[in-house]
Amino acid sequence: MKHSAPTAVLFCLLLGTQAWAEQYQVVTEEWAPYNYQENDQLTGMTTEIVRAIMALTGDAFDVTMVPSMRATQALNTRGKTIMYSLFRTPDREPLYKWVGPIVEESIHPYQLSSTPPVDSLEQLRRVPQITTRHAGLVPARLQAMGFGNLDKSATSSLQLYRMLLAGRTTIIVGDTDAGVAYYSRQLNIPPDRLRQIPVEVYRSSLYIAFSPDSEDTVVAAWAQALEQLRQSGELERIQRRYTHPVAP
Repeated sequence: MKHSAPTAVLFCLLLGTQAWAEQYQVVTEEWAPYNYQENDQLTGMTTEIVRAIMALTGDAFDVTMVPSMRATQALNTRGKTIMYSLFRTPDREPLYKWVGPIVEESIHPYQLSSTPPVDSLEQLRRVPQITTRHAGLVPARLQAMGFGNLDKSATSSLQLYRMLLAGRTTIIVGDTDAGVAYYSRQLNIPPDRLRQIPVEVYRSSLYIAFSPDSEDTVVAAWAQALEQLRQSGELERIQRRYTHPVAP
C-alpha cells in the first residue's frame, strides 16, 4: 500500500509523538482519599480523575505509587514525570507545570472530643505535643509558623490516628478534612469521637504537577481534558464519591 508524501510524513510524525509520549511516567504517594491502595489496587479521587483524563487524551502512561519523598524526587530529577496530588504552593509554583485545580482543601488539627478543647492558635502553641508525619508539606508549614512542640514521629496517616486513640499524643495534624473522614471510616472511629480544632493550618488547591521539561502540548491536552470533565459534571461526580460516600 502506497502513501502520498504528506500522508507518510504525518504518519511518521504521529509515530514519533507516540514514542515520545511513552517516555512519560506518572507517580503518586499514599494519601487517602486522593491516592491510595485498596485490595492491592491503586484508587482514590485523584487517581480516578487522572485515569479519566488519560481516557480522553488517549495516553496510557504507567502510574506508580511510591513513598512520598521518592515521588517528589522523581518529579524533581527525572524528565517527563507527572505527579499527583500536589498542593500548588508559592515555593513550588516556578518548579513545575501545573494542571488543575482538582479540588480545594483545608487542613485542621484534630483531638479526641473527650479531652479539654483547644480553640486558638495560641493554645496550639502551648500544648505539650502536636504529632504530624515525619516529612512533607504539613510539618514544613507548622515549622514555618513557629511551632516548637512538633512530634514528627508518624510515618503514615494511619499511625497518626492510632497514636491519638492510644493516648500517645493529644493532637494530630496531617490530613485534609476529607482525609480525616476516610481514616475514621477505616478505623471505625465514631463521628463524635474526634473534634476538629477550629484553626486552619493550611488551605490550597490540589493539582497535577508536570516536570519542567514536559511538552506544553501534553500539559495543554491534560488541562483541556480536565476542563471537559469539569464541564460535563464528571469531575464533581468523582469527587462526591469520596466526600459523600454511600453508606454500606
